Amino acid sequence: MKCPRLILSGLLLAGGLAANPAAAASFRWANDGDVNAMDPTTRQETVQLSFLANIYEPLVRRNATLGLEPALAESWEQTSPTVWRFHLRHGVTWQDGSPFTADDVVFSLKRILSPNSSMRAPLSPVREARKIDDFTVDLETTQPDPILLQEQTNFLIMSKAWCEAHNATEPVMIGKEDNYALHNAMGTGPFKLVSREPDRSTVVEKNPGWWDKPIHNLDRVEMVVIGSASTRVAALLSGDVDMIYSVPPQDMARIKAAPGLALLQTPELRTIYLGFNQTRDELPSSDVKGKNPMKDQRVRMAIALAIDEPPIASRVMMGLGHPTWTMWGPGINGYDATQDVRPKADPAKAKALLAEAGYPNGFRVAFDCPNDRYVMDEQICTAIVPMLARIGIKVDLIAQTKSKYFTKILAPNYDTDFYLLGWTPATYDAHNALYTLLGTRDGKRGEVNAGGYSNPALDDLIGKIGVETDQAKRTAMIHDANAIVQQDVAALPLHQQVIVWAAKSNIEMAQPADNFFPYRFVKVK
Repeated sequence: MKCPRLILSGLLLAGGLAANPAAAASFRWANDGDVNAMDPTTRQETVQLSFLANIYEPLVRRNATLGLEPALAESWEQTSPTVWRFHLRHGVTWQDGSPFTADDVVFSLKRILSPNSSMRAPLSPVREARKIDDFTVDLETTQPDPILLQEQTNFLIMSKAWCEAHNATEPVMIGKEDNYALHNAMGTGPFKLVSREPDRSTVVEKNPGWWDKPIHNLDRVEMVVIGSASTRVAALLSGDVDMIYSVPPQDMARIKAAPGLALLQTPELRTIYLGFNQTRDELPSSDVKGKNPMKDQRVRMAIALAIDEPPIASRVMMGLGHPTWTMWGPGINGYDATQDVRPKADPAKAKALLAEAGYPNGFRVAFDCPNDRYVMDEQICTAIVPMLARIGIKVDLIAQTKSKYFTKILAPNYDTDFYLLGWTPATYDAHNALYTLLGTRDGKRGEVNAGGYSNPALDDLIGKIGVETDQAKRTAMIHDANAIVQQDVAALPLHQQVIVWAAKSNIEMAQPADNFFPYRFVKVK
């Protein structure tokens, strides 16, 4: 299948990225939601990790077309099936002028794997980091790991000395505790944090001491938060901002027709899905007492058959969605088009399943939804409400900003009965979605399994997929795992969305299919 080629061809404005930067410039862009914190261990969320990757860096990073390339590590090799040796880049300094060494890598691994970290899952196969010398580090995995390089691209390294000086050696949970690293940042990357007003504006400036040769020509970048879609578009049309990261579908034609502006579109790797709380004995938001209807596979399938996804993708999303029946889409390793066959909506059959499960009159349940994170997220949730009402499920929609939404539904709270979420496998491999979203929660695995789904047979396959080096066997096991997920209706995939950005036509940038926004590829002409 040719879809992976699409992922390796992020769109570029104005004919591509030039090799030599032009005169230095300022760049101002708007998003509908803010970065939640400056600490890179606090949330597995694209906007946050994308922003912080402008300040902090991993050992191995992704380029403009999502290929892997050296970053803080110049090279690497495996010295045994379970040991990866990384040779660190010489001459790298932190933004305070201190040298980057192996001590920082060892410290950062311990920090990212600590109990309060929300980034444990990607690095969970790593047993420990060992310093060989100041510029050599071994990462030892518990078992052979065929995708370790892909797993560590969001392993953003922090300064050991800086964290110690500011009493931030351990991460804290957003909303539960506070520390210096939540509000401040100091990395090795191309930009350094200079000011931050949460939910309003965050400014970074060029790091003159960055080790790499810049492609960008930016001296200053300001990210402003404009929650209102109409106000955000107006800011672009008036020239107040140079780019908007989240474009309302209803305004695409208007922006496209405006002189001096351009739209950028590319299929995204993210899958939008619904999740069900399957751990509680009784749902707090439901009128069913003494039991949890979401634990019953027939109820979950009834909900699936009640939702008519094609009209959501074509009308609500204005064509910016591709209906799906798998938790990972084209371009993710392990995707199988033959398994991606969504059942047609069938309200009559859905009602019959509810009656068979003991709910002939349906039930009431709260539905958690963000209103500033995904393409038309609140509108999608709003469209689902009457679809479920047709089969007797009365939904109380709770739509709120992503900062409140994620704090509510994700660890440590997992406070949700029914929710909408989106996920891009950071490794571009199905194992990431299986391990993080669908594996039984054990402190590392299932970290974003907000509904608490658990199936020992699936856990067994997840473990085997994680260490299998024979690609044919590994792919077959991924397909078997997907069959279990679909049979159980462990979660309910809706669609893969299309990324839409808009910018002034004098802006050049990369638009990767993972929806990251790296400033290092931006140039103002």
